[in-house]
Amino acid sequence: MPIEPEQLRTWLAAAGRQDAVAFRALYDAAAPKLFGFALRILQKRELAEEALQEGFVSIWHAAPHYQAGLAAPLTWMAAIVRNKALDILRRTDDTVELDHEAFRDEYTSSPAEASEMSSDARALIACMARLEGLHRLAIGLAFFHDLSHTEVAQRLSLPVGTIKTWIRRGMEKLKHCLSQGEAP
Repeated sequence: MPIEPEQLRTWLAAAGRQDAVAFRALYDAAAPKLFGFALRILQKRELAEEALQEGFVSIWHAAPHYQAGLAAPLTWMAAIVRNKALDILRRTDDTVELDHEAFRDEYTSSPAEASEMSSDARALIACMARLEGLHRLAIGLAFFHDLSHTEVAQRLSLPVGTIKTWIRRGMEKLKHCLSQGEAP
């Protein structure tokens, strides 16, 4: 059933006046759609629930400041939930783990090569750790999980251009870090 923007505006205005009954109606109407939005970003039900809860706390506090002329109610609330979901994504620091054993077994044929690969893998992990969380996640999804830029953008609910920029800049930082031996 579609959510009527005018009804959402009415409930938001009432919530801005601290009307808990209107806020509950707003929650009941918008929460399923906003939860689905958060779940697409976070990929985990418990994290999406957390983003939704934090988002609605922020919506409650920000409701008096909602300006109908700037954004539709659902768009405004989705932006708040999206920001909460991205905050959670940063907090959980969803790094991509490199499996030294898998690298060694797949790409080496002698103990000397295995030792060198482990050293290279350790250096890569150390340099990856220096990248900002979402940039590291974008690179990890693209290179270690073999996702296209478009697929990474969809997974993180961000524009493709942003993902391409993050990956390009991140790769430049990794190249510099590895060439300078800056990894601990």
